Amino acid sequence: MDNFFQSKCLDFIESADADALAFSYLDFKTSTFESFVVTKKEFQSSQPKNIWFDLASLTKPLTNSYLALKENNLSQDLELLLNHKAGLPAWAILDKSNWREYIKSFSVKESETLYSDLSALRFMLEMEDKYKINYRDYFKPVWKDNLKYWLDLDGSEQTLQNGFYGGKPNIGKVHDPNAYNLKTITSHAGVFGTIDGLSNVLLNMNESLEMLEKLKNLKRDARFAVGFDTVGQDTLAGEGCSPLSFGHLGFTGTSFWIDPELQRGWVLLSNSTKYFWFNKTGLNTLRRELGERVWKN
Repeated sequence: MDNFFQSKCLDFIESADADALAFSYLDFKTSTFESFVVTKKEFQSSQPKNIWFDLASLTKPLTNSYLALKENNLSQDLELLLNHKAGLPAWAILDKSNWREYIKSFSVKESETLYSDLSALRFMLEMEDKYKINYRDYFKPVWKDNLKYWLDLDGSEQTLQNGFYGGKPNIGKVHDPNAYNLKTITSHAGVFGTIDGLSNVLLNMNESLEMLEKLKNLKRDARFAVGFDTVGQDTLAGEGCSPLSFGHLGFTGTSFWIDPELQRGWVLLSNSTKYFWFNKTGLNTLRRELGERVWKN
């Protein structure tokens, strides 16, 4: 792998509010990847490649998009929910006792794109009802040991701090407040993974579901495509990728982007929300620089 990637990540981590940064270069032509992890000098880890990152909203494509690609023919309502065009609010504080009923109470109606956690959760509830599945049971054999819901972490995994709960560092638990408070499986956040684990899952999604081919041939008429984010002007995917590229961002400082024409992609994981969530200027600059190098190198 080009030394540029590790050099950029090392420069970033020394001044960032993060303990670790992981990067992977994906080659879909050969179904292989190369990866590395860099950590702060004061951060102790005997096996940095085994660090489990809170993937945050990468959970959405790893669950909802996976099922959409597998089942292919979705109803119009499900398509709208998957692509954040169903008119549901972007977010709400959910009550543990009635959150399912609350989310199902909204009428699905075609609307302008509004990125919505509630829409992602409604899609999960509808798919569980339709296919008589439980997301937790369904995805365990799909992910094998590569990814885990936070509720299935057993304490042996090395995880990182993301924010605080009750004034104490949040380590080993999901950062998203709804996923944390509901204490159940959700499709908008809650999945953890190592850099190699996520890389393997993305390659497997392509091999088993023809992901790149389907996204390459999909008619694009909105921002989201099969639940994946797409590229626009000044994209965080980095300059040089084709307009057909797709991926997703995670609130904790995670991301992946894939170009189906170039048949390559990249993954960046971090815990940039260790202390703060609002300053991601440096992280976004790094994302663009790494992405541009992947597409143009």
